[in-house]
Amino acid sequence: MELLAVEAAGRGIAVRAAEEPGLAGPAYWYGGPVAGARLANRLGFALLEPDDGWLAELPEEFTGRRVRAGTLADAWAIEEPTFVKPPRDKSFPAAVYTDGSRLTPALDPTTPVLLSDVVTFAAEYRLFLLDGRIATASRYAVFGRLDPAPLDPAPLDPSPLGADRADRAAVAEITEFTDRLMAAAGRTLPSAVVVDVGQLLDPYRPGHRWAVVEANMAWFSHAYAADPARVLDVVLRAAGPRAHLRQRDLAFERH
Repeated sequence: MELLAVEAAGRGIAVRAAEEPGLAGPAYWYGGPVAGARLANRLGFALLEPDDGWLAELPEEFTGRRVRAGTLADAWAIEEPTFVKPPRDKSFPAAVYTDGSRLTPALDPTTPVLLSDVVTFAAEYRLFLLDGRIATASRYAVFGRLDPAPLDPAPLDPSPLGADRADRAAVAEITEFTDRLMAAAGRTLPSAVVVDVGQLLDPYRPGHRWAVVEANMAWFSHAYAADPARVLDVVLRAAGPRAHLRQRDLAFERH
């Protein structure tokens, strides 16, 4: 948040905290969904987000695993290890649950969830997408442990600053995978969005394959080691004045 605030200030954009008195729009937003929803109408910004069921509707070619959309009641009924997560908020921890009894009973049983096969990602990357192209990217985890590293797919520099050999090799693969994903499903996402992808290990085949981890709201996504200037470009589109909302993005506005 601090890096984006510095970048915004450098562009002449006033940066204010949500709790400050006297806020007036039109405005842009970077922060949580609860406060964002509360302030959106008063400050005149539109919050773009992917559909809750987007990941579940992708072909397995892109997910590398079975993913289905359901409710918390469906999750309570699972009888085998399943990765369960909220589609967009943090109402309960995203994790592998051995059975439904380990999920919190305190939430509404109609709460949306995503349920997927348990898989292993060797490395995971956060892509900030603008108009279907990667604006900037960062590695954020290795075997599930936080390990950010810069990754700059634009332009395709054979030795991007700060990237190790494995990440340099990943640049072209990530770009090719993302191009295929956007060609197949780009219209089902907002024009400004975050998509996380990863190297999915398959115990039955050597090497790895690329798969989508999830899609997220750009205005509520950690930048990790991505270029703050390019991240801000995506955030300004994803949570900017409603008067600037593009026709194609009307279906993705949070209400």
